[in-house]
Amino acid sequence: MLKSRRGLLAAGLAVAVVGAIGVVSTVNAGADQIAGPPEASSSAAAADDAADAPGDEPAADETPAADVTNFTPPPVLPWGERPRKIKKGRGGASSSTLRAQGLSAAPLDASGSLVPRGRYGPKGRSNGKNDVLHSEMTDAVPPKPLGVKAEDNKVKYFYNVGSQAADTTGIFSNVTIAKPDLYKNDYHSLAEVALQSADKKQIVEIGWTVDRLVNGDDDPHLFVFHWVNDEPTCYNTCGFQQVSTSVKPGDTLTYGVTKKFGIQYFKDAWWVAYDSEWVGYFPEKIWNDQGITFNRSGFVQVFGEVAATRAKPCTAMGNGTIPTDDNAAARMSSVGFVDGPPVSLFMRPTPVSIYNVLPVKDSTRSFRYGGPGETGCKD
Repeated sequence: MLKSRRGLLAAGLAVAVVGAIGVVSTVNAGADQIAGPPEASSSAAAADDAADAPGDEPAADETPAADVTNFTPPPVLPWGERPRKIKKGRGGASSSTLRAQGLSAAPLDASGSLVPRGRYGPKGRSNGKNDVLHSEMTDAVPPKPLGVKAEDNKVKYFYNVGSQAADTTGIFSNVTIAKPDLYKNDYHSLAEVALQSADKKQIVEIGWTVDRLVNGDDDPHLFVFHWVNDEPTCYNTCGFQQVSTSVKPGDTLTYGVTKKFGIQYFKDAWWVAYDSEWVGYFPEKIWNDQGITFNRSGFVQVFGEVAATRAKPCTAMGNGTIPTDDNAAARMSSVGFVDGPPVSLFMRPTPVSIYNVLPVKDSTRSFRYGGPGETGCKD
């Protein structure tokens, strides 16, 4: 079966969620964050800025989207902060505009719709050192300039990963949002936080991606994704329930900054968070309907991913900077768990390639990663 169209469509599910939150890891979410380039800022600072903005109220107090009923998000975000509305830009704003204005996200268009649009496209999967999706065939074709000859339909995946076998109810990380150069024949370059079941077949993901096939431009966009029984679904919907009134999957994101991304199980649903808000959730019913109980993790990870058409990819990963000591390469930092063990990530490139991983000052929960890709690429 062609992977780009393979999956389960479980749209329209809603679930009531009430109760108490799990115990958040006592590790300070910002303790490992190192100084970056002048334009970079910590997500905690972004949340503080949002809290000080005139007229901002907790995101949980906002009127929910029309297709969501009886939801109650966790009272605090996975990293322990109270939810606040993000700093939102106008519909159609570019990532460069958001960056210049100090804003966090903006709708892809000016329609005002809060309903995420589902998109099918290749999506890699890293389940461990020797268990990754290295390549697949797809019927999806990345948009190409007029006159460029189409490549074959084999997608090759490259990862820079930090992972850990961990029994938790959530994971979060500070993630550098970047705008990597995406080669015209390639599919995407992304960074994400992922939480998986013990058998690694059930997965919830949130992150940012530069993907012309999914988003139609070269800007970074927020995405969510999930897997059921090791089968991919689709980007941004396929059962996802929108909650936030100011940010949704598919929105354009700023870049050159660091924001928090997180996932947490809370009363029958997997909630996903970006910056200072709960974005929405995947009801556990999506898995329950397949006879699966999925309410804790067995494996968690953060990683960068490139989906390319060449064995030596021409697309940049992260912000395109090779990681060295104390430089400005993209980072996955201050990884923390909700109701889980101490963080001790296994960090590596998979496969070993031109992208590399380097721990931040020997940290077990922060690393730099990525690179510019192969140089001298031609049509």
